[in-house]
Amino acid sequence: MRKVVIFDSTLRDGAQAKGISFTVEDKIKLVKALDAIGIWYIEAGNPGSNPKDLEFFERIKELKLPNARIIAFGATRRMNIKAEDDENIISLLNAGTKAVAIFGKTWDFHVTDVLKTTLEENLRMIRDTIAFFKERGREVVFDAEHFFDGYSANPEYAMQTLKTAFDAGADTLCLCDTNGGAFPKQVQEVTRKVVKVFKVPIGIHCHNDSGMAVANTIMAVTAGAKQVQGTFTGIGERCGNANLSTIIPNLQLKLGIKCIPHERIKNITATARYVSEIANVVHDERAPYVGANAFAHKGGMHIDAVRKNPVSFEHVSPEEVGNARDILLSEVAGRSTILEKIREIDPTVIKGSPEARMVLNRLKELEHEGFQYEGAEISFELEIQKLLGKYKPVFELQEFKVIVDEPAVENLSSVAMIKIKVGEQSEITAAEGDGPVNALDRALRKALERFFPQIKEMKLKDYKVRVLDSTSATAAKVRVHIESTDGKNSWTTIGVSTDIIHASWQALVDSIEYKLMKDGI
Repeated sequence: MRKVVIFDSTLRDGAQAKGISFTVEDKIKLVKALDAIGIWYIEAGNPGSNPKDLEFFERIKELKLPNARIIAFGATRRMNIKAEDDENIISLLNAGTKAVAIFGKTWDFHVTDVLKTTLEENLRMIRDTIAFFKERGREVVFDAEHFFDGYSANPEYAMQTLKTAFDAGADTLCLCDTNGGAFPKQVQEVTRKVVKVFKVPIGIHCHNDSGMAVANTIMAVTAGAKQVQGTFTGIGERCGNANLSTIIPNLQLKLGIKCIPHERIKNITATARYVSEIANVVHDERAPYVGANAFAHKGGMHIDAVRKNPVSFEHVSPEEVGNARDILLSEVAGRSTILEKIREIDPTVIKGSPEARMVLNRLKELEHEGFQYEGAEISFELEIQKLLGKYKPVFELQEFKVIVDEPAVENLSSVAMIKIKVGEQSEITAAEGDGPVNALDRALRKALERFFPQIKEMKLKDYKVRVLDSTSATAAKVRVHIESTDGKNSWTTIGVSTDIIHASWQALVDSIEYKLMKDGI
């Protein structure tokens, strides 16, 4: 089986994305996760650029990695000085990594108009820097910055920069589409020419400014590239980098080109989600392979076909990449899907029965009103129980009031007072909160904890509000999604109303009732 070397730049290029800033602890966690999945190179940053990276390189020396090799990243020496006199070069050396990535200019425009130096001096900068590190026993990856733009403008000079790096001892020549504007055919043709000329591994590094980073990377590999650079989940400067979460399964599962140990491909979804969590960004649920929607089926005919044979609407098995199939509940899901959900609650209900028709019709009515159960199946399950007469409320609301104070005092801007009844016993409580929904949530939990102590295990994980008919302005109907967790499981419930407090109440009650129902109350 042909192999490519995966070179991950999440810690360096990924950290250049807007809104992302990794702490040293974050970087160490990411290194461990990337090493565990079998990444060979982890580009960790520029030790000469900031104190945080300096601290990281000191700490990472103590970490034993069974798979990965840490790479320090930096530029060629500055103009008109010796490499050993360049502070950044010395910082790169002192990082102590066995391998370094050196980027240098390959586009004549950048040399003359950005660096403001001569084409000859730029070649000397490349040669001197690579020779400096080779003489000191380092493996060197030469990142040919702006290579495809440089090749289009002046192919002779772009190739000359590669030859200079090769002659100086570079172990890998990586072709960079730094502006992200190249197209697959161009990348394939140029990479093929480079592969024929230089007898060292050729790498590919693409940005996604034209939406082509994954495609360009795949085409470079088909042309002979042996090293693939990118970031997990595709995070990076501007529109991001080539997405390794997509590239790795594409190469390994579709083209039979090994990227990581085969048994670890099933960990790619968990790793991608972990990267999103550490980066503090919302995971892209539409992402190929690793998004929750990658194997989600909603249309009735699609669901029916998938149940008969998943190959009908799935290009790979979700289990191969550690993901899961999701059959979504909606008005277009089809009777068989709804019937299956009904039968989980009442196995006696059969296809075509009045009960099945009643539930399906009610689902369509509710979705017309604005409910959307594909992301909140717990609320739909409770609705089915109500329709089939199986629903037994664990408590009864007698009344609640919410008071909003402005200005807020110590961020506690609201007070909620609530009266509930459990069996024959009543409970009246009040709680302050950061906003009316938070106050209501606290008051409700406080009232119920007397009867159901396990409520203390619950906490709100996420709260989303969407306006459904914006033309109605402040009288608009809203949809509230609440995601809750007890530390072991997570579940989402929904509420819809023209009153955001009432919509939130619906979702809160469903969330708590599901928790108690799950615990056998």
